[in-house]
Amino acid sequence: MRLQFRNVITGYPSLMDTTRRTLRGATTLGMPVVATEQYPKALGHTAQELMEVMPPPFPPAGSPPPPVGTSHHRVFEKTLFSMMTPEVDAHMTQNLGHVKQVLLLGIEAHVCVLQTTLDLLERGMEVHLLVDGISSQKEHDRAVALQRMANAGAFLCTSEMALFQLTRDAKAPTFKAISALAKEPKPQPFMSLRSNL
Repeated sequence: MRLQFRNVITGYPSLMDTTRRTLRGATTLGMPVVATEQYPKALGHTAQELMEVMPPPFPPAGSPPPPVGTSHHRVFEKTLFSMMTPEVDAHMTQNLGHVKQVLLLGIEAHVCVLQTTLDLLERGMEVHLLVDGISSQKEHDRAVALQRMANAGAFLCTSEMALFQLTRDAKAPTFKAISALAKEPKPQPFMSLRSNL
């Protein structure tokens, strides 16, 4: 997500807060992060406020991959609407072959997020859509996209729901950090799940 979208994406402040919180949770839980930037030459790069909370970068080519259970990130540029470009697909196959479930958030729901979801489902991945981290310029585009993705087999959840589900137990060593994230003040949620159809 980029600052250029601040005035056009519905609920942008809440969306950014959810994305930052989810990235911090991913680091706490030792989850890999794959991010894409749609045509950055024209649309710019990922907002600095998100890059600041990304886990450490994935090791450079030729280096051994990080151990399973350690958090790292890699950002890919793309022009394809789906994030499942040949480069991302190769990265996931070669370095994240153990991953069978994906938490997905981003913009726009009815274009990039939808096409990514359908591609991931086609590859046999279990897709969890963080509804508080997904938006579009128009609410009806978001509502229809969420409905279509759920009908295709993706799971709808909130970021907090996903982070606690991954934590699983109040005795887990990550529980206090995840609980602290959940207790932080949040902007007002920007949309409901109800469709205008």
